[in-house]
Amino acid sequence: MAEMSYRTALVTGASSGLGRGLALWLAKRGLRVFAAGRRLPQLQALAAEAQAAGATVEPLELDVTQADATMERIRELDGECGGLDLVVANAGIGGITHGKRLQWERVRAIIDTNVTGAAATLSAVLPQMVERRRGHVVGISSLAAFRGLAGHGAYSASKAFLATFMESLRVDLSGTGVRVTCVYPGFVKSEMTAQNAFPMPFLMETDAAVDLMGRGILRGETELSFPWQLALPTRLVKVLPNSLFDAAARRLR
Repeated sequence: MAEMSYRTALVTGASSGLGRGLALWLAKRGLRVFAAGRRLPQLQALAAEAQAAGATVEPLELDVTQADATMERIRELDGECGGLDLVVANAGIGGITHGKRLQWERVRAIIDTNVTGAAATLSAVLPQMVERRRGHVVGISSLAAFRGLAGHGAYSASKAFLATFMESLRVDLSGTGVRVTCVYPGFVKSEMTAQNAFPMPFLMETDAAVDLMGRGILRGETELSFPWQLALPTRLVKVLPNSLFDAAARRLR
């Protein structure tokens, strides 16, 4: 696939964490970045930080759980800016959804954001990218997608959906000029992981994770998983027989 010259990018979930870091990272490399999220003050602070660095970040108040409104706004934006070159479906939430104490409200919130919201974000722009024969869509999955984590069934399942969705898109879009990347982060310092009450092995600094992710995206990598110290064993665990996996998961729990 030919090298792309990126002019514009949309990053959802940009008010904090990886989304915020990636939006700023891309802007500092000359892209006009639309930073989307629900918390406008945080997005405005990000825009001011980018401006001080001579970069362009434009805040975009957007709630991806409102799927129809999200698709409409992204389509409008695509037309207004002359075509989005890069769209990163990063918005996501976590939370405990233990099978013994399952709360539908929490399960639904995770699905609405991580599944429906991500799919709407990507679906909004893909037809136009295919027509233009250029573009790049990125889904931020998780290493949690490879097996169902104890107590986090909805989160693991939501990230498994996104990973499989991106894989199918990658196959479908071969030869169209549209790139597809799926990112599988491990534990990265953020507002979300700060709420975790369990050990987080190989916890990465946000800036290090963002740099690794940004460089991989611009190289056109189809998959990125990090840190390698956690990514490798996580992928190997995928092939464990259920009896061994279940026993290990019970001990960790």
